[in-house]
Amino acid sequence: MIPGINRTSAIFFKEMAQLRRDRMTFGMAIMIPLIQLILFGYAINTNVRDIPVAVVDQSQTGISRVLIQMVEATRVVKVTERYATVPEAEAAIKSARVRAAFVLPGDLASRVARSPALGLGTPASTDEETSRPVAQWIVDGSDTMIAGSIKALRNMPLDELFRQAPNRSTPTFEVALFFNPEQRTAINIVPGLVGIILSMTMIMFTSSAIVRERERGNMEMLINTPVRPIELMIGKIIPYIFIGLVQTAIILGLGHLLFKVPFGDKLLDLFFGTLLFIGASLSLGLVLSTIAQSQLQATQMTIFVLLPSILLSGFMFPYEGMPVIAQYVAEAFPATHFMRMIRGFVLRDAGLADLYRDVLWMCGFFVLGLIAAAFRFKKRLD
Repeated sequence: MIPGINRTSAIFFKEMAQLRRDRMTFGMAIMIPLIQLILFGYAINTNVRDIPVAVVDQSQTGISRVLIQMVEATRVVKVTERYATVPEAEAAIKSARVRAAFVLPGDLASRVARSPALGLGTPASTDEETSRPVAQWIVDGSDTMIAGSIKALRNMPLDELFRQAPNRSTPTFEVALFFNPEQRTAINIVPGLVGIILSMTMIMFTSSAIVRERERGNMEMLINTPVRPIELMIGKIIPYIFIGLVQTAIILGLGHLLFKVPFGDKLLDLFFGTLLFIGASLSLGLVLSTIAQSQLQATQMTIFVLLPSILLSGFMFPYEGMPVIAQYVAEAFPATHFMRMIRGFVLRDAGLADLYRDVLWMCGFFVLGLIAAAFRFKKRLD
Protein backbone atom coordinates (compact mmCIF):
# COMPACT_ATOMS: atom_id res chain seq x y z
CA MET A 1 0.00 0.00 0.00
CA ILE A 2 2.77 2.45 0.93
CA PRO A 3 4.73 1.96 -2.35
CA GLY A 4 1.51 2.69 -4.26
CA ILE A 5 1.00 5.90 -2.29
CA ASN A 6 4.59 6.91 -2.95
CA ARG A 7 4.23 6.35 -6.69
CA THR A 8 0.95 8.26 -6.76
CA SER A 9 2.43 11.16 -4.81
CA ALA A 10 5.42 11.22 -7.18
CA ILE A 11 3.09 11.59 -10.16
CA PHE A 12 1.15 14.26 -8.27
CA PHE A 13 4.26 16.36 -7.61
CA LYS A 14 5.41 15.86 -11.18
CA GLU A 15 2.08 17.16 -12.55
CA MET A 16 2.16 20.11 -10.16
CA ALA A 17 5.66 21.03 -11.29
CA GLN A 18 4.65 20.74 -14.94
CA LEU A 19 1.58 22.89 -14.34
CA ARG A 20 3.72 25.49 -12.61
CA ARG A 21 6.01 25.63 -15.64
CA ASP A 22 3.10 25.75 -18.10
CA ARG A 23 1.97 29.28 -17.31
CA MET A 24 -0.42 29.51 -20.25
CA THR A 25 -2.45 26.50 -19.10
CA PHE A 26 -2.59 27.89 -15.57
CA GLY A 27 -3.61 31.30 -16.92
CA MET A 28 -6.39 29.80 -19.02
CA ALA A 29 -7.70 27.89 -16.01
CA ILE A 30 -8.10 31.23 -14.25
CA MET A 31 -9.23 33.39 -17.17
CA ILE A 32 -11.93 31.13 -18.68
CA PRO A 33 -14.23 31.12 -15.60
CA LEU A 34 -13.44 34.80 -15.05
CA ILE A 35 -14.55 35.68 -18.57
CA GLN A 36 -17.69 33.57 -18.24
CA LEU A 37 -18.57 35.33 -14.99
CA ILE A 38 -18.10 38.78 -16.53
CA LEU A 39 -19.99 37.90 -19.72
CA PHE A 40 -23.00 36.32 -18.05
CA GLY A 41 -23.12 38.64 -15.09
CA TYR A 42 -22.33 41.98 -16.71
CA ALA A 43 -22.31 41.98 -20.51
CA ILE A 44 -25.19 39.60 -21.24
CA ASN A 45 -28.50 41.35 -20.72
CA THR A 46 -31.91 40.21 -21.96
CA ASN A 47 -33.51 43.52 -20.94
CA VAL A 48 -32.98 45.39 -24.16
CA ARG A 49 -32.31 49.11 -23.76
CA ASP A 50 -31.30 51.97 -26.03
CA ILE A 51 -32.25 50.27 -29.29
CA PRO A 52 -30.98 52.53 -32.11
CA VAL A 53 -33.95 53.91 -34.03
CA ALA A 54 -34.60 56.55 -36.66
CA VAL A 55 -37.24 59.26 -36.57
CA VAL A 56 -39.26 60.49 -39.53
CA ASP A 57 -40.97 63.61 -38.24
CA GLN A 58 -43.42 64.72 -40.93
CA SER A 59 -45.27 66.91 -38.45
CA GLN A 60 -42.43 69.16 -37.22
CA THR A 61 -44.54 70.51 -34.37
CA GLY A 62 -44.09 70.90 -30.65
CA ILE A 63 -46.31 67.87 -30.10
CA SER A 64 -44.07 65.69 -32.26
CA ARG A 65 -40.97 66.79 -30.38
CA VAL A 66 -42.60 66.10 -27.01
CA LEU A 67 -43.78 62.71 -28.26
CA ILE A 68 -40.25 61.78 -29.35
CA GLN A 69 -38.92 62.78 -25.93
CA MET A 70 -41.57 60.67 -24.20
CA VAL A 71 -40.62 57.65 -26.29
CA GLU A 72 -36.92 58.12 -25.56
CA ALA A 73 -37.70 58.52 -21.86
CA THR A 74 -38.77 54.87 -21.75
CA ARG A 75 -35.07 53.95 -22.33
CA VAL A 76 -36.22 51.18 -24.64
CA VAL A 77 -35.13 53.10 -27.74
CA LYS A 78 -32.55 55.77 -28.55
CA VAL A 79 -32.89 58.10 -31.52
CA THR A 80 -29.66 57.93 -33.51
CA GLU A 81 -30.83 58.98 -36.98
CA ARG A 82 -33.35 61.42 -38.45
CA TYR A 83 -34.73 61.20 -41.97
CA ALA A 84 -37.12 63.26 -44.03
CA THR A 85 -38.90 60.35 -45.75
CA VAL A 86 -40.01 56.85 -44.86
CA PRO A 87 -38.03 55.16 -47.71
CA GLU A 88 -34.81 56.61 -46.27
CA ALA A 89 -35.65 55.15 -42.86
CA GLU A 90 -36.49 51.78 -44.42
CA ALA A 91 -33.10 51.78 -46.17
CA ALA A 92 -31.42 52.46 -42.82
CA ILE A 93 -33.24 49.47 -41.30
CA LYS A 94 -32.22 47.31 -44.24
CA SER A 95 -28.55 48.23 -43.81
CA ALA A 96 -28.73 47.66 -40.00
CA ARG A 97 -27.87 51.26 -39.14
CA VAL A 98 -31.04 51.32 -37.04
CA ARG A 99 -33.43 48.63 -35.86
CA ALA A 100 -36.66 50.56 -36.22
CA ALA A 101 -38.16 53.82 -37.45
CA PHE A 102 -40.63 56.03 -35.59
CA VAL A 103 -42.87 57.73 -38.15
CA LEU A 104 -44.89 60.76 -37.04
CA PRO A 105 -47.45 61.74 -39.71
CA GLY A 106 -48.14 65.26 -40.90
CA ASP A 107 -51.58 65.25 -39.26
CA LEU A 108 -50.16 64.25 -35.88
CA ALA A 109 -51.85 67.11 -33.99
CA SER A 110 -55.23 66.11 -35.41
CA ARG A 111 -54.71 62.45 -34.56
CA VAL A 112 -53.67 63.27 -31.00
CA ALA A 113 -56.69 65.50 -30.52
CA ARG A 114 -59.05 62.79 -31.77
CA SER A 115 -57.24 59.76 -30.31
CA PRO A 116 -59.44 57.51 -28.14
CA ALA A 117 -56.22 56.45 -26.42
CA LEU A 118 -56.27 59.85 -24.75
CA GLY A 119 -59.96 59.86 -24.06
CA LEU A 120 -60.31 63.02 -26.20
CA GLY A 121 -62.15 61.44 -29.11
CA THR A 122 -65.52 59.79 -29.14
CA PRO A 123 -65.11 56.06 -28.53
CA ALA A 124 -68.55 55.28 -29.91
CA SER A 125 -67.89 57.19 -33.12
CA THR A 126 -67.47 55.25 -36.35
CA ASP A 127 -65.38 58.01 -37.84
CA GLU A 128 -62.20 56.44 -39.28
CA GLU A 129 -60.16 59.39 -37.98
CA THR A 130 -60.88 58.51 -34.34
CA SER A 131 -59.65 54.90 -34.68
CA ARG A 132 -56.31 55.73 -36.24
CA PRO A 133 -53.15 55.34 -34.11
CA VAL A 134 -51.19 58.45 -33.29
CA ALA A 135 -47.98 57.32 -35.05
CA GLN A 136 -46.32 54.25 -36.51
CA TRP A 137 -43.33 52.05 -35.72
CA ILE A 138 -41.56 50.30 -38.59
CA VAL A 139 -39.54 47.52 -36.94
CA ASP A 140 -36.88 45.06 -38.05
CA GLY A 141 -38.73 41.88 -37.13
CA SER A 142 -35.81 39.58 -37.93
CA ASP A 143 -34.72 39.82 -34.28
CA THR A 144 -37.70 38.68 -32.23
CA MET A 145 -36.33 40.08 -28.97
CA ILE A 146 -35.85 43.55 -30.46
CA ALA A 147 -39.26 43.41 -32.10
CA GLY A 148 -40.91 42.34 -28.83
CA SER A 149 -39.31 45.23 -26.92
CA ILE A 150 -40.59 47.84 -29.38
CA LYS A 151 -44.02 46.18 -29.62
CA ALA A 152 -44.30 46.77 -25.88
CA LEU A 153 -44.52 50.49 -26.71
CA ARG A 154 -47.64 49.91 -28.81
CA ASN A 155 -50.02 50.81 -25.99
CA MET A 156 -47.79 53.44 -24.43
CA PRO A 157 -50.06 55.87 -22.52
CA LEU A 158 -49.94 59.51 -23.53
CA ASP A 159 -51.99 60.80 -20.62
CA GLU A 160 -48.98 62.77 -19.32
CA LEU A 161 -49.08 64.83 -22.49
CA PHE A 162 -52.59 66.19 -21.87
CA ARG A 163 -53.20 65.04 -18.30
CA GLN A 164 -56.10 62.85 -19.38
CA ALA A 165 -56.97 59.32 -18.34
CA PRO A 166 -56.13 56.96 -21.22
CA ASN A 167 -58.54 54.62 -22.94
CA ARG A 168 -56.57 51.50 -23.93
CA SER A 169 -59.19 50.23 -26.46
CA THR A 170 -57.14 51.61 -29.36
CA PRO A 171 -53.34 51.19 -29.59
CA THR A 172 -51.39 54.40 -29.34
CA PHE A 173 -48.94 53.36 -32.05
CA GLU A 174 -49.26 51.11 -35.05
CA VAL A 175 -46.42 48.57 -35.31
CA ALA A 176 -45.37 47.16 -38.69
CA LEU A 177 -42.92 44.25 -38.53
CA PHE A 178 -40.68 43.93 -41.57
CA PHE A 179 -38.87 40.76 -42.73
CA ASN A 180 -40.42 38.45 -40.12
CA PRO A 181 -44.01 39.54 -39.46
CA GLU A 182 -44.92 36.17 -37.88
CA GLN A 183 -42.00 36.57 -35.44
CA ARG A 184 -40.82 33.02 -36.03
CA THR A 185 -37.71 32.29 -33.98
CA ALA A 186 -36.23 29.97 -36.62
CA ILE A 187 -36.04 32.87 -39.09
CA ASN A 188 -33.60 34.57 -36.75
CA ILE A 189 -31.76 31.52 -35.39
CA VAL A 190 -30.88 29.59 -38.58
CA PRO A 191 -28.80 32.32 -40.31
CA GLY A 192 -27.07 33.12 -37.03
CA LEU A 193 -26.29 29.45 -36.59
CA VAL A 194 -24.12 29.63 -39.70
CA GLY A 195 -21.87 32.15 -37.98
CA ILE A 196 -21.66 30.13 -34.76
CA ILE A 197 -20.81 26.81 -36.44
CA LEU A 198 -18.28 28.40 -38.79
CA SER A 199 -16.64 30.21 -35.86
CA MET A 200 -16.26 27.00 -33.89
CA THR A 201 -15.07 24.74 -36.69
CA MET A 202 -12.86 27.14 -38.65
CA ILE A 203 -10.94 28.43 -35.63
CA MET A 204 -10.58 24.91 -34.20
CA PHE A 205 -9.31 23.51 -37.50
CA THR A 206 -6.47 25.98 -37.90
CA SER A 207 -5.62 26.81 -34.27
CA SER A 208 -3.57 23.62 -34.05
CA ALA A 209 -2.28 23.60 -37.64
CA ILE A 210 1.29 24.77 -36.96
CA VAL A 211 1.47 23.06 -33.57
CA ARG A 212 0.43 19.77 -35.16
CA GLU A 213 3.25 20.00 -37.70
CA ARG A 214 5.72 20.56 -34.89
CA GLU A 215 4.42 17.68 -32.74
CA ARG A 216 4.36 15.25 -35.68
CA GLY A 217 7.94 16.07 -36.59
CA ASN A 218 7.06 17.66 -39.93
CA MET A 219 8.66 21.00 -39.07
CA GLU A 220 12.08 19.82 -40.28
CA MET A 221 10.60 19.03 -43.70
CA LEU A 222 8.92 22.44 -43.90
CA ILE A 223 12.17 24.16 -42.99
CA ASN A 224 13.99 22.45 -45.87
CA THR A 225 11.36 23.38 -48.45
CA PRO A 226 11.40 26.69 -50.36
CA VAL A 227 7.83 27.46 -49.28
CA ARG A 228 7.44 30.92 -47.80
CA PRO A 229 5.51 31.61 -44.57
CA ILE A 230 2.67 33.45 -46.35
CA GLU A 231 2.40 30.61 -48.89
CA LEU A 232 2.24 28.10 -46.04
CA MET A 233 -0.56 30.03 -44.36
CA ILE A 234 -2.61 30.31 -47.55
CA GLY A 235 -2.09 26.64 -48.33
CA LYS A 236 -3.22 25.73 -44.83
CA ILE A 237 -6.55 27.52 -45.07
CA ILE A 238 -7.66 26.66 -48.63
CA PRO A 239 -8.99 23.13 -47.83
CA TYR A 240 -11.01 24.44 -44.90
CA ILE A 241 -12.61 27.14 -47.04
CA PHE A 242 -14.41 24.42 -49.01
CA ILE A 243 -15.45 22.70 -45.78
CA GLY A 244 -16.91 25.98 -44.51
CA LEU A 245 -18.87 26.51 -47.72
CA VAL A 246 -20.28 22.98 -47.48
CA GLN A 247 -21.33 23.61 -43.87
CA THR A 248 -23.04 26.85 -44.92
CA ALA A 249 -24.91 25.11 -47.72
CA ILE A 250 -26.09 22.36 -45.35
CA ILE A 251 -27.37 24.77 -42.69
CA LEU A 252 -29.12 27.17 -45.05
CA GLY A 253 -30.43 24.38 -47.30
CA LEU A 254 -31.95 22.39 -44.46
CA GLY A 255 -33.14 25.60 -42.82
CA HIS A 256 -35.02 26.47 -46.01
CA LEU A 257 -36.53 22.99 -46.34
CA LEU A 258 -37.41 22.38 -42.70
CA PHE A 259 -38.10 25.86 -41.33
CA LYS A 260 -38.93 27.84 -44.50
CA VAL A 261 -36.09 30.28 -43.91
CA PRO A 262 -35.84 32.52 -47.00
CA PHE A 263 -32.65 32.85 -48.98
CA GLY A 264 -33.29 36.29 -50.39
CA ASP A 265 -32.03 37.44 -53.76
CA LYS A 266 -28.47 38.30 -52.72
CA LEU A 267 -26.89 34.87 -53.23
CA LEU A 268 -23.63 36.25 -54.66
CA ASP A 269 -23.36 38.71 -51.80
CA LEU A 270 -24.06 35.89 -49.35
CA PHE A 271 -21.35 33.75 -50.98
CA PHE A 272 -18.77 36.54 -50.91
CA GLY A 273 -19.61 37.53 -47.33
CA THR A 274 -19.37 33.91 -46.17
CA LEU A 275 -15.98 33.58 -47.89
CA LEU A 276 -14.74 36.64 -46.05
CA PHE A 277 -15.91 35.33 -42.69
CA ILE A 278 -14.40 31.88 -43.28
CA GLY A 279 -11.11 33.52 -44.22
CA ALA A 280 -11.18 35.81 -41.19
CA SER A 281 -11.92 32.91 -38.81
CA LEU A 282 -9.22 30.73 -40.36
CA SER A 283 -6.64 33.50 -40.13
CA LEU A 284 -7.53 34.02 -36.47
CA GLY A 285 -6.99 30.31 -35.87
CA LEU A 286 -3.60 30.49 -37.59
CA VAL A 287 -2.51 33.35 -35.35
CA LEU A 288 -3.46 31.28 -32.30
CA SER A 289 -1.55 28.32 -33.74
CA THR A 290 1.64 30.36 -34.03
CA ILE A 291 1.32 31.41 -30.38
CA ALA A 292 0.50 28.01 -28.86
CA GLN A 293 3.30 25.59 -27.98
CA SER A 294 1.12 22.46 -27.87
CA GLN A 295 -2.26 21.27 -29.08
CA LEU A 296 -3.56 21.49 -25.53
CA GLN A 297 -2.64 25.16 -25.41
CA ALA A 298 -4.19 25.66 -28.85
CA THR A 299 -7.45 24.13 -27.62
CA GLN A 300 -7.44 26.29 -24.50
CA MET A 301 -6.79 29.45 -26.50
CA THR A 302 -9.57 28.52 -28.92
CA ILE A 303 -12.06 28.21 -26.07
CA PHE A 304 -10.76 31.47 -24.64
CA VAL A 305 -11.56 33.24 -27.95
CA LEU A 306 -14.77 31.39 -28.83
CA LEU A 307 -16.60 32.15 -25.58
CA PRO A 308 -16.75 35.94 -25.96
CA SER A 309 -16.97 35.67 -29.74
CA ILE A 310 -20.19 33.64 -29.60
CA LEU A 311 -21.78 35.25 -26.58
CA LEU A 312 -21.16 38.82 -27.74
CA SER A 313 -21.99 38.26 -31.41
CA GLY A 314 -25.70 38.98 -31.01
CA PHE A 315 -26.71 35.39 -31.73
CA MET A 316 -28.43 34.64 -28.42
CA PHE A 317 -28.52 38.04 -26.74
CA PRO A 318 -29.25 41.34 -28.48
CA TYR A 319 -26.17 43.39 -29.26
CA GLU A 320 -28.09 46.52 -28.25
CA GLY A 321 -28.67 45.14 -24.75
CA MET A 322 -24.97 45.00 -23.95
CA PRO A 323 -23.02 47.75 -22.17
CA VAL A 324 -20.98 50.04 -24.39
CA ILE A 325 -17.69 48.45 -23.29
CA ALA A 326 -18.98 44.98 -24.21
CA GLN A 327 -20.09 46.31 -27.61
CA TYR A 328 -16.57 47.61 -28.27
CA VAL A 329 -15.16 44.18 -27.38
CA ALA A 330 -17.75 42.48 -29.60
CA GLU A 331 -16.73 44.62 -32.57
CA ALA A 332 -13.24 43.07 -32.43
CA PHE A 333 -14.55 39.60 -33.32
CA PRO A 334 -15.46 38.52 -36.88
CA ALA A 335 -18.60 36.73 -35.67
CA THR A 336 -20.29 40.01 -34.67
CA HIS A 337 -19.86 41.50 -38.13
CA PHE A 338 -20.87 38.30 -39.91
CA MET A 339 -24.00 38.00 -37.77
CA ARG A 340 -25.16 41.37 -39.12
CA MET A 341 -24.09 40.47 -42.64
CA ILE A 342 -25.78 37.09 -43.00
CA ARG A 343 -29.02 38.23 -41.37
CA GLY A 344 -28.99 41.20 -43.72
CA PHE A 345 -28.36 39.04 -46.80
CA VAL A 346 -30.86 36.30 -45.93
CA LEU A 347 -33.64 38.15 -44.11
CA ARG A 348 -33.53 41.81 -45.15
CA ASP A 349 -32.35 41.34 -48.74
CA ALA A 350 -29.45 43.69 -48.02
CA GLY A 351 -26.39 43.76 -50.23
CA LEU A 352 -22.67 44.26 -49.77
CA ALA A 353 -23.10 47.98 -50.42
CA ASP A 354 -25.65 48.24 -47.59
CA LEU A 355 -23.28 46.53 -45.12
CA TYR A 356 -20.02 47.95 -46.44
CA ARG A 357 -18.66 48.77 -42.96
CA ASP A 358 -18.79 45.13 -41.90
CA VAL A 359 -17.43 44.00 -45.28
CA LEU A 360 -14.44 46.33 -45.06
CA TRP A 361 -13.73 45.31 -41.47
CA MET A 362 -13.85 41.62 -42.43
CA CYS A 363 -11.48 42.16 -45.36
CA GLY A 364 -9.04 44.02 -43.11
CA PHE A 365 -9.19 41.33 -40.42
CA PHE A 366 -8.55 38.57 -42.96
CA VAL A 367 -5.55 40.28 -44.55
CA LEU A 368 -4.00 41.41 -41.26
CA GLY A 369 -4.58 37.98 -39.72
CA LEU A 370 -2.73 36.24 -42.56
CA ILE A 371 0.13 38.73 -42.38
CA ALA A 372 0.40 38.39 -38.59
CA ALA A 373 0.42 34.57 -38.79
CA ALA A 374 3.06 34.60 -41.54
CA PHE A 375 5.18 37.11 -39.61
CA ARG A 376 5.04 35.06 -36.42
CA PHE A 377 5.88 31.77 -38.16
CA LYS A 378 9.61 31.18 -38.24
CA LYS A 379 11.23 28.37 -40.22
CA ARG A 380 13.28 27.07 -37.35
CA LEU A 381 12.78 24.43 -34.68
CA ASP A 382 12.98 26.76 -31.66
